[in-house]
Amino acid sequence: MSPSPGPSPFPVLLGVDGGGSKTLALAADLQGHVLGRGLAGPSNYHAVGLEAATAALETAIVAALEATQLPSAAISIAALCLGLAGMGRPEDRAVMQTWATERFPGATVAVVTDAQLVLAAGTPAGWGLALISGTGSLAYGEDAAGHNARAGGWGYLLGDEGSGYAIGLAALRAIARAADGRGPQTALTAAVLAQWGLSQPQDLIRHVYRPELGRSEIAALAALVEAAAAHDAVAHAIIQEAGRELALMVQTVARQLAFSGAVPCAVAGSVLVKGPAVATAFRAAAVEWGLRLEPFTSVAEPAWGAIRLARATAVVPLRDRSWLSY
Repeated sequence: MSPSPGPSPFPVLLGVDGGGSKTLALAADLQGHVLGRGLAGPSNYHAVGLEAATAALETAIVAALEATQLPSAAISIAALCLGLAGMGRPEDRAVMQTWATERFPGATVAVVTDAQLVLAAGTPAGWGLALISGTGSLAYGEDAAGHNARAGGWGYLLGDEGSGYAIGLAALRAIARAADGRGPQTALTAAVLAQWGLSQPQDLIRHVYRPELGRSEIAALAALVEAAAAHDAVAHAIIQEAGRELALMVQTVARQLAFSGAVPCAVAGSVLVKGPAVATAFRAAAVEWGLRLEPFTSVAEPAWGAIRLARATAVVPLRDRSWLSY
């Protein structure tokens, strides 16, 4: 007498949002209902290296699967979508595709950029404009036919205008100019010195030029600039400039894709989601330049977009976006 077959494996979708500061993995059923979440450190391999990036991905994914409270032997990974910062080039996506395919044999794997997650999570039918401003910045767009374009995303040395890093750096430079008398006095001086436990502007030199200083520490100053903008002219000017730079990125992408009329727009990243000042400045500049960003959606958790794309790849080719309108 042959043994009775065991229970059928439970199919699970995995969606991952990995960036320069953290990695979030979601585990969901085939209907897209989230069953578990897992967090880990950064997984942008350009910033932390391939070994550290894949270790973070592994940690976040395992934590999400464990949070489902399903026995590991009962889980079958149906599809996995990795939405990662730094995946703009095909050769970069190939590296992560190889890792994911080897780690999850039999699963359908898609590797996309973090901007594609925002677009999937925050637009009704998966086409339109996506804007990210966190530590870095990037604008991305897709039309209904799948044509895409991008602007920004050049990194902190060549670009990242309108990002948290750019705002924080502008604040530090304004403080230096004020200390010299080359620029107006600003409330940012006291705010930044207090944030970093320093006693005078000259102490910034020692603090900023430490080898271990990370970009995220400078980007975190954007929250101080946001708080001061309502009563400090220097901070206000920094916020307005950031908003205009982000609007210029979006306008450039819209022009490349020949968008006209109302265009769905999804925004993500701490600068745009956690504080209203830069988002308000961005939208005002967009209106001034004739952009109709409708509907306008703030995406607090782009990993939801990874689940939607994972669900799509389980049943249809990635380039077919019609499922998003269901």
